[in-house]
Amino acid sequence: MALQSSFIRRFLIWRTKRIDDRKFIIFLSILVGVVAGFAAVIIKNSVHFIQELLTKSFVTQYQHYLYFIYPAIGILLVLIFTRYILKRKVGHGIPIALYAISKDNGKIKPHNMFSSIITSAITVGFGGSVGLEGPTVATGAAWGSNIGRFFRLNYRQTLLLLACASAASMSAIFKAPITGIVFVLEVMMLDLTLSSLLPLLFASVSAAITSYLFLGMDVLYPITIVHKFTIDNLLYYILLGILTGMVSVYFTRVYKFIQSRFDAIDKSYTKWIVGAVVLGVIIFFFPSLYGEGYEAINGCLHGDNSHLFNNSIFYDLKDNMLFVFIFFLLVIFLKAIATSVTFGAGGVGGFFAPTLFIGANTGLMFAKFMNYFGIKELPFSNFALIGMAGLIAGVLQAPLTAIFLIAETTGGYEMFLPLMIASSISFATTRIFEKYSVYTYQLARRGELFTHDKDKVVLSLLKVTQLIEKDFLTINEDATLGDLVKVIAKSKRNIVPVIDEENKLHGIVFINDIREIMFQRELYDKVFVKELMFMPTPTVSPDESMEDVARKFQSTHNYNLPVIKDGKYVGFVSRANVFSAYRDLLSKFSED
Repeated sequence: MALQSSFIRRFLIWRTKRIDDRKFIIFLSILVGVVAGFAAVIIKNSVHFIQELLTKSFVTQYQHYLYFIYPAIGILLVLIFTRYILKRKVGHGIPIALYAISKDNGKIKPHNMFSSIITSAITVGFGGSVGLEGPTVATGAAWGSNIGRFFRLNYRQTLLLLACASAASMSAIFKAPITGIVFVLEVMMLDLTLSSLLPLLFASVSAAITSYLFLGMDVLYPITIVHKFTIDNLLYYILLGILTGMVSVYFTRVYKFIQSRFDAIDKSYTKWIVGAVVLGVIIFFFPSLYGEGYEAINGCLHGDNSHLFNNSIFYDLKDNMLFVFIFFLLVIFLKAIATSVTFGAGGVGGFFAPTLFIGANTGLMFAKFMNYFGIKELPFSNFALIGMAGLIAGVLQAPLTAIFLIAETTGGYEMFLPLMIASSISFATTRIFEKYSVYTYQLARRGELFTHDKDKVVLSLLKVTQLIEKDFLTINEDATLGDLVKVIAKSKRNIVPVIDEENKLHGIVFINDIREIMFQRELYDKVFVKELMFMPTPTVSPDESMEDVARKFQSTHNYNLPVIKDGKYVGFVSRANVFSAYRDLLSKFSED
């Protein structure tokens, strides 16, 4: 071990002398791109292998009852793996990376380099109604973070490598290199500079090439645009944008509600039982909700709604248009529930695939409704495609990612204008009702959300516990002025905290406030500390966000604020120390 550490140390010294940082980062960006590409290949093939193994013999009616059982088995296997083998929580995809950026200096635990692949492959392979994109991003981000730590990169470089890995993961899983870069800037909310663009490009391209080598060069959802965009359909793209925005609000609120209900359940196996029953019933009656829904999305893009009834006990209703519309609504309504329940029960996956599934069905339903009732003859494929973009823009609150993702994964570049229209309107509609996306609302609620505002970014990375000053001499409230003068003579601070035997803060004494009497010896035994002290407001908790602390400094104009934990005095934070730490961190965060 010592020999290995010595070798690594010598290599790092050699690298610092022979290879400058910019070249080394480009090399590492290509490395994480290839690694992320392999992760995407492994996770995709693992899911397809499991699904093929489980469902290829579904030829008789009784076997369809396995739709009820398979998702429960998959989630149970995930729980067993995380509790007894991994012995730690895996987390949900992209929020892992967001939390690492927000509160953990870009550090992601090493187990995430493989655990997300295993747990998500099992979850989705056994029919969990989630996607693979989030776990792929989490896996890539974990590799980027840990490679950065291995090579002793600084904070800014580690963050850039994490961003490269995230872009590469999106590029590989969707075969969409441009989308990967846009995703990092929009969803990961990184304030990257122009010099960061080259490593991002190398990472995204190398990941896409790796994916092409093993998964082929075909786009994920192939479609031929027969009907070009025409201005007379503009109104209907606008209406679809509003509709997908409202569906996005529904999806987000269902997810938040169901997560809160599962969070209230203490035991993980109770969550599993509840989730398994709900998910099993939903998928049994609506088999199209099984797994990612890849085939259903492709069907929608070709105007085919047979997935609504395939392998279902309702198959005989497939030619009744009334039931077609009812089943469209039910599938859209229940997919949000199935996805949320999969997460709540303990499954691991991502939001992209469920969102694309709902979007494709929403767009196709909209076009079929207009056509069937003679309102307007609309092209099915176009509106299914635009619906996918609208849901991505609304649920993830990422309109640019939606536009490029759908254009790249479908080859529908000729539909850029309607993609822009529907995505922007869906995003704007969603923002009226929901400030945060499904990825960011929990982080935002805890004050841990990374933003493009560099001041907030740096403040969010500072911790009160790192800035507490404890070199204040204290005194008891029953002490005399004479005792106080003796303390002041030894102190290097202009504040004396007044505490009792239990370390509770009763007040403070400002030396400037008693300067007029501190040399009047006749008062030394007559005046007591409790007559001179006052209780400072506000106080600070060690767990408080630095943004709140900065706000308190600004509103009170105080130079020092006492830190109180569980009613006990801990120390002080000073305006000067916070500002100094802020400047130091800002210099590390900014470009060299």
